[in-house]
Amino acid sequence: MFSPFRAEDGSPKPLAQVVWSDLAQLQELEEGFALEFKRENNVSVRRKIPKIVASFANSRGGWLVIGIADDTKEVVPVPRPHADFSQTLGELCRRHVSPVPPFEVRFIADPADNDRGVIVVQVGEGDFPPYIADGLVEIREGSTSGPATGGELVELYDRANKRYAEIADFCHRTLYYPQAGREELPLFDLYLFHMGGRAVDVPSRADVALNVAAMQAGFTQQGMECHVQHAHDSLILRTTPPFSPEEAHSAIELFRDGSIKLTVPAVPLANGQRERAVHEFAQLGQQVPEDARIVGARETLQRVTRMASLLDRFARKRGLRWQSYAVAYELENMAGVMLYSDEEEYHSYVRGHGALFCGTTDCRSRVRYLNDGAHDAFRARQFAGSHFFEACGLPLGSPDPADNALVDALLRTER
Repeated sequence: MFSPFRAEDGSPKPLAQVVWSDLAQLQELEEGFALEFKRENNVSVRRKIPKIVASFANSRGGWLVIGIADDTKEVVPVPRPHADFSQTLGELCRRHVSPVPPFEVRFIADPADNDRGVIVVQVGEGDFPPYIADGLVEIREGSTSGPATGGELVELYDRANKRYAEIADFCHRTLYYPQAGREELPLFDLYLFHMGGRAVDVPSRADVALNVAAMQAGFTQQGMECHVQHAHDSLILRTTPPFSPEEAHSAIELFRDGSIKLTVPAVPLANGQRERAVHEFAQLGQQVPEDARIVGARETLQRVTRMASLLDRFARKRGLRWQSYAVAYELENMAGVMLYSDEEEYHSYVRGHGALFCGTTDCRSRVRYLNDGAHDAFRARQFAGSHFFEACGLPLGSPDPADNALVDALLRTER
């Protein structure tokens, strides 16, 4: 994406790395398709911000700099906002723009006066246009904004439909796991599709190597081995080599565009553990078919949350923003699989509601977009753990206290 700021080697400088001295570079630039200046942060400017943000998102993204004179390009520091301007802008966009486009905000303080500075807003190219500001669809026209024509509206909708199709295709990817006999291994999948990237934004080999090193460090911190496997368009990092169906191996797939897929095998009960579970179910009035597959709820959740925690570490180490991702989960080969736990809360739940099991063949969540300005952070561990049960019949945010007590009990990682 375009940046008006350049590093010493001439490469585009991201907003997070911009410092006060970089503002001098703006004197050589003119307002245009992806850059707009505002001298003051007054009521009139704030009224125009939703329109500017939406027009950038409907086009190719852009930068709004408040505290720069649009005629002379002189730096004119504005007072530091009393409230966090990123939150203020987020609230402003949520009230006036639908849907809310991706953006970042920074206040860059004047070294000579910490109470004054420049507000820099970077707006990404939107993945799901058109973005409507106060009932109008506008796009960039030179250095200003203007209403989109009928043909331009069609192009905006086509762009959104293409992104929807890309996400759906990504969520159909499946990692290979050796199978024991004819029975397919139950899997938990967490999809993290990186949005907003264009072909020119694909990372270099050096960036890919840094991603792998950060992920390997996460495996080490979790006390796990990391085996790297090359696929045709990704790298797969597994906890064990994929050669034995008896040894389940969680895996993380890294893609060059920053997308990630986490796959975790469920923990099936076998031999004595399964017999004990069947016996306890019978005592609770729940008959279990002979061929029923039973997985340990706590053991599976511990495995899922352990790997999802690794993703959180990776994101922090690499400075990733969860707002850049579309997120979904899926339970593969889990239809009809029963969940078992020795927690007393689960036994009480079974008496009143029956055992939990996956009731559909397509246990995929609605894709959730985290770039709406409302998510300052995203905890992969929390998301993975709680939504595992949503696919198994426990509605999140249920008004039934028994549902919530059971989720809390099964999500505890320590006895």
